[in-house]
Amino acid sequence: MYFSQFKEFCSLVFFAFIVFSASAQQTKKPNIILILADDMGYSDLSCYGGEVQTPNINSLATEGLKFKQFYNAARCCPTRASLMTGLYPHQAGMGWMAAADLGTPEYQGNLNNTSVTIAEVMKSVGYSTYMTGKWHLTNERKIAGKVMDNWPKQRGFDRYFGIIPGGANYYTPELYSNNKTYPAPANFYLTDAISDTTVKYISEHEATKKNDPFFMYVAYTAPHWPLHALQKDIDKYKNAYKVGWDEIRKTRFAKQKELGMFPANAVMSDRDSEIPAWSEIPENKKNDMAKRMAIYAAQIDVMDQGIGRIIKELKTTNQLDNTLIFFLSDNGACAEFISSGDSKEVDGGADTFESYRINWANVSSTPFKEYKHYTYEGGIATPLIVHWPNGIKKNLNNSWVGDYGHIIDIMATCIDVGGAKYPATFKGNKITPLQGKSLLHNFNGEAKGRGAVFWEHEANIALRDGKWKLVAKTDQDQDFNIANLRLYDMEQDPIELNDLSAKYPERVNEMYNRWHNWGEEVKVFPMDTREYNVRMADYKRELNGDFNDNLGGWNLKKSNAVTADVKIDNSGKLNGQKSLMIAMQKPGQKPADLSLNWGFKADKGEKFQIDLTAIAKGNSKFYLRLEDAGKGAEKMIDQEVKVNKTSQKNGFTSIVIPKDGNYRLSLYFGDMQAGEQIWIDQIKLIPIKKS
Repeated sequence: MYFSQFKEFCSLVFFAFIVFSASAQQTKKPNIILILADDMGYSDLSCYGGEVQTPNINSLATEGLKFKQFYNAARCCPTRASLMTGLYPHQAGMGWMAAADLGTPEYQGNLNNTSVTIAEVMKSVGYSTYMTGKWHLTNERKIAGKVMDNWPKQRGFDRYFGIIPGGANYYTPELYSNNKTYPAPANFYLTDAISDTTVKYISEHEATKKNDPFFMYVAYTAPHWPLHALQKDIDKYKNAYKVGWDEIRKTRFAKQKELGMFPANAVMSDRDSEIPAWSEIPENKKNDMAKRMAIYAAQIDVMDQGIGRIIKELKTTNQLDNTLIFFLSDNGACAEFISSGDSKEVDGGADTFESYRINWANVSSTPFKEYKHYTYEGGIATPLIVHWPNGIKKNLNNSWVGDYGHIIDIMATCIDVGGAKYPATFKGNKITPLQGKSLLHNFNGEAKGRGAVFWEHEANIALRDGKWKLVAKTDQDQDFNIANLRLYDMEQDPIELNDLSAKYPERVNEMYNRWHNWGEEVKVFPMDTREYNVRMADYKRELNGDFNDNLGGWNLKKSNAVTADVKIDNSGKLNGQKSLMIAMQKPGQKPADLSLNWGFKADKGEKFQIDLTAIAKGNSKFYLRLEDAGKGAEKMIDQEVKVNKTSQKNGFTSIVIPKDGNYRLSLYFGDMQAGEQIWIDQIKLIPIKKS
């Protein structure tokens, strides 16, 4: 009798556990996975017209929603800033790129503290937060200096694996795990590592926190240059592109019409005038160009394989139905000409560093014109696939969403789905109000109309409001000109072929005035159109002389003869919060055995003043030189700097720069005496008017 009662009791307990587990599964907030491709064009996925094999991404589309018109912010860093914060790029501090601080908060090239990330917001309602892949929201000088206040771990992510900068060799990148860095191991391939780590995070979350929801940001570097892929994946496409870009482009557009993306009578934009017809390409160049596209396709293919493993893990852990998945790209196809590396053989190997060029970018943009950087559809249109079995009406599966949306809407949607609240303040900082709008109504098949969205990047501007789009392209090193404004009816002319600006001048003026008012509000002015390397060169003339970015930007050289500590002192020894500290233990034979230098460009006829403040433990000296960075190192300043226990400001003036070129400010410490210590800060490079 007792055994019978005990058995009945156990059955009841087991039943209650099952009911409780089922109830917990039903009431658990949905997981969210945000997958971002890098530099992938609008038509590359096979479910958007392409021939690249993407069965796993296709399955998300078949069992979910596809957006015909969804927009990013035209370039890598601006899009990622908007995606993470729900703000326009300038509002988040990323009006240009992480490569430079251009001198205003809107163009600081570093995610600011008046914004919050999706991870920071979702954590407030119980989400575990994970990220794998490319961050690219920290100023590159700060990355070099290991200033971590704006890395993923510090911006709301519980766990992180990937790369903090904007790009890397797929085989040999420097890797970042949480706040630690290390070189890639042997037999490494970055896309696979991002996928596999994502699977690991999901598996470990299920094992330790299965009743809690998670937010996962998967930021692939594929298919961003360099063209790196494994031979087995390249081989799938080795013959696919020998027909040439003209034929592939026609085939893609025909498929897009079959898929219902464009009407049967739609006309494709012309081949870019910079690109010759495939028939005009010499035979010996055709193989090279076909290989480029084959490797690019392989990069997307490998990403899709990894997404398949992520989906499989969600199925294995019974989480797929309750997981909201977004898939999109950070900008349009990339027409940038990249060619470096030790080898010029286009084979996908680690010693190459190539791009697929404007020729194939024009294909990836099918049927649109223009590319990454620009605000025509070819630069800002992205596929958006949304998969959520528990949240999207089943009758909408594999359908196209008619509404357009913008990258800032992803944050708003995550907040809506997770039941979170966008904060007015965070960590003592006033937060810029959320700019995005939730897409949740689209999951029920409701059309509400998005309203106005705005763009500015390198003086390429746009405003989309309902069916109307105002857009202008500005060439490099040219000022923005309202004469370049074009107007399109995006319902009748989604490929932007029929400019209506002359027909509706009043609408052009009204929309431009609205854009200008927005531009003043988010502080896009002055709009900078200088070439990338020119901006970088100007930024290099702004020294990290207060060492707030640690040694970021400085080049340390130390011979094996020297034993010394070279570090950042946070004790406030001199005027700033940080200073450079050199503590010599074993000196070398000559000053150059230990040096710190800062490279920059200078023009013939310029002069410079170098200021710095220094103090020492006792009586010490070092050498300051302003010198030609080439062999021979002609010196514009060659000064011994004597230092003692009293803080002293020093100033030196150079001779006239003899020619345009690369120069460096160098500090030499190699022959300091053992036991000596020197602190330096407030180093300033001050241009003097040309003679």
